[in-house]
Amino acid sequence: MTKPIVVSLGELLWDMLPTGKRAGGAPVNFAYHATMNGAEGHAISAVGEDPLGDELVAATEKSGVESIVQRNAWPTSTVEVALKNGIPEYTIIKGVAWDHILYTRELINLVQQADAICYGTLALRSQESHDTIVELLKHTKPTAMKFFDINIRGDHYSKELIEELLGYATVFKINDAELLLLRDMFNIRGTSDEEACNWFMEKYNLNYVILTGGSTFSTIIAKDGESSTLDTPRVDVVDTVGAGDSFSGTFTAKVLTGSSLQEAHRAAVNTAAFVCTQNGAWPKYPENIPDYLGEAEK
Repeated sequence: MTKPIVVSLGELLWDMLPTGKRAGGAPVNFAYHATMNGAEGHAISAVGEDPLGDELVAATEKSGVESIVQRNAWPTSTVEVALKNGIPEYTIIKGVAWDHILYTRELINLVQQADAICYGTLALRSQESHDTIVELLKHTKPTAMKFFDINIRGDHYSKELIEELLGYATVFKINDAELLLLRDMFNIRGTSDEEACNWFMEKYNLNYVILTGGSTFSTIIAKDGESSTLDTPRVDVVDTVGAGDSFSGTFTAKVLTGSSLQEAHRAAVNTAAFVCTQNGAWPKYPENIPDYLGEAEK
């Protein structure tokens, strides 16, 4: 069986954790976990012509993710990550290599083959990468899953950008803190979580809306009315860097390879729980991810 092709667009960087630097960036994290769950993952990004860029390209190749990583004169991105009770706080520097992703025929050719494409707000903060990513979204197959994982960071977003990116999306993923912000932004205050998710579903003609509540729950609502809500399993948290991206990548790969909504959701929750027990966003997978949900049900 041919593996579905999943392409991520955006930031590739070093997460500078207290335990040392780890390769990351939300879109590439997504591609890694999609790859580990049965897809053929590809990452589109840019790094600098510097030693950190050399190391990052090597780390990406080693991870099993195929990549088109452009090299340019801007510095390779590093993000300072402070952990508070395992929860990351990010200091993101502007003017880095992935702010300058060039629009090329090579990128178009890859995106045209994609069965799913993932993007967020952060990589579109600069005009150059914004224009490249938006043009690439226009070249996706009509049947492709277009997964908008909003991933709000600092002040690197605007309502106009979020509206623009929702216009291309078929899947919208947000967390509970982001939903609070969006209720004010889109003037849907006073709505329940389900009402707010359905508002976005209807307004932007989405196939799925995914709401995650960190250590408490996650809910996936489908266009056909099916939904799934699962508690977040209790695990010994090392750090939560990349956990949300692992959820997204796993869910996407499972749906594309024929899993039901319920099956894909359960796999996504278990993968995210596993990632929380590891250092960094690209941990080596065990032979089988534990069924943390099954243990909780005993």
